[in-house]
Amino acid sequence: MISASDTEKENPEYVWKMPTHFLHLSRVGSMMVQVAALRWTGFPSRAQMSSGAPGSGGDNLMYILFVGAACLGGGIYTYRSLSEDKKRYQNRLAEINSREQKFPKQPLVTQQTESTAMEAPVDALPEIPAHAPYLLIGGGTASFAAARSIRARDPGARVLIVSDESDLPYMRPPLSKELWFSDDPNVTDTLRFKQWNGKERSIYFQPPSFYVSPQELPRVENGGVAVLTGKKVVHVDVRGNKVRLNDDSEISYDKCLVATGGTPRNLQVIERAGEEVQKRTTLFRKIEDFRSLEKISREVKSVTIIGGGFLGSELACAMGRRCKSSLEVIQIFPEKGNMGKVLPEYLSNWTTEKVTKEGVNVMTEAVVKNVSYQDGKVVIKLKDGRTDHIVAAVGLEPNVELAKSAGLEVDSDFGGYRVNAELQARANIWVAGDAACFYDIRLGRRRVEHHDHAVVSGRLAGENMTGANKPYWHQSMFWSDLGPDVGYEAIGIVDSSLPTVGVFAKATAKDTPKAATEQSGTGIRSESETEAVASSEVTPVAAAPREPQQGEEYGKGVIFYLRDKVVVGIILWNVFNRMPIARKIIKDGEEHADLNEVAKLFNIHED
Repeated sequence: MISASDTEKENPEYVWKMPTHFLHLSRVGSMMVQVAALRWTGFPSRAQMSSGAPGSGGDNLMYILFVGAACLGGGIYTYRSLSEDKKRYQNRLAEINSREQKFPKQPLVTQQTESTAMEAPVDALPEIPAHAPYLLIGGGTASFAAARSIRARDPGARVLIVSDESDLPYMRPPLSKELWFSDDPNVTDTLRFKQWNGKERSIYFQPPSFYVSPQELPRVENGGVAVLTGKKVVHVDVRGNKVRLNDDSEISYDKCLVATGGTPRNLQVIERAGEEVQKRTTLFRKIEDFRSLEKISREVKSVTIIGGGFLGSELACAMGRRCKSSLEVIQIFPEKGNMGKVLPEYLSNWTTEKVTKEGVNVMTEAVVKNVSYQDGKVVIKLKDGRTDHIVAAVGLEPNVELAKSAGLEVDSDFGGYRVNAELQARANIWVAGDAACFYDIRLGRRRVEHHDHAVVSGRLAGENMTGANKPYWHQSMFWSDLGPDVGYEAIGIVDSSLPTVGVFAKATAKDTPKAATEQSGTGIRSESETEAVASSEVTPVAAAPREPQQGEEYGKGVIFYLRDKVVVGIILWNVFNRMPIARKIIKDGEEHADLNEVAKLFNIHED
């Protein structure tokens, strides 16, 4: 039997208290006794009290008797009630005692169970957490940027990244640039490279120690970022706030980011060519594609790159420079020159000459009509096309497979998920990176496939997932390097079909990508960007800039892209660390009578 004192100490809620009606009865009885005493002792004598006929003083005696009887009755009632309540209290204690005997030490067992769970080995916990407050679909740059942003605003946040790749988040630009110039024979394993300035870094954003394991994420005291690799989200239940993975496991969420990126496009003639041709074709996008192509480049005699855009031209220059003596590198595309869809024709032709000097056999205005496999070679039907391997670099198709299950709208013109200016697609769902078709408050609806856009949009989506509600006003930039000596940075809409005005000057030794990284300290030039207000001061120059003439050496310069006489895009050709100025010009949205004067803002004639 548990004593009342023990129960009161361990279970304060069980302490017996006198019912309220008992207290009222006691108070009434007490007041009646006090009144009776007052009437008995404080009043005059019976003879003095009576003012009526003789003998009426007996009324006082009757009053006293009545009060006494009432007090006696109240006392009896109170005693009986207290006895019954005590009996109920003892019965309650007996019930508690029998419960503890039936379930001995239940509270202690619960505490031990929780302690055991906290100390349980990681292997005993489920591999996939059942819930993630912040769920990020996709393991690329946008997701990593969002995770960092979420943790900055919510330091205790638990963030889960689900990636269908086997690698932790990494930057993609070096896959077609610096990694190909590495002297390390084990570069495909280390994935470390030297930037143009000679400094070494890893392709990964953070080492494994930065992350927590998905198993530990729910119990980490201060939160963290976990990456679930090798898993793909195949269904999103927006109403239920949960997703289903390709292994049928489910994860619920509070806030979700869709940053699924894109898949490299292929040519239909290659898809129809059969298994042998497809086995000898690389769709370049991921780390595993770099590893595979790097190995192939050391084993075959020729590689044909189909595509004249950013990726195709970068890979052609990188492989051509590295493998001049051992590998024939061929580049074919339907345009008149490299990056013909972006650069004005005169600059595109000049770029093609630079690519050719890197040891690349460039075939312009060439359309692939048929691909087949004959005598151990891939045969491309155009002129005399025979090659050992094909690299298809013909663009990116945004991954929008989740649109149907999530009820997300896909833009019919640009592709990708349509989002508002805050990058939100639906309640508790945001989209960032290559897969986002967003509303640019200056240039209208757009979709951008570049590193800086992935960083900035991912960062903003992360902020908005924590309640910032900020619009995407930032004009993202992108850059491309054709080796360490020629590179450019661009912003806005750069389309060769638009009218352009180019202003150029003679380049110096510091006007190269290599020199730019030496100054900024990073090869990922968007990392060195600041949001400082661009200066409108003009540095005096010795001579007025002028537009280039055909055949001239385009050492460095500025190309303005116009729409309705307003600048909507700018390319800085071998001009670096001037992006805030270009961003301000586009943001202002003004007509300019003389773009030669505007070009002076970039100080391209400085020595």
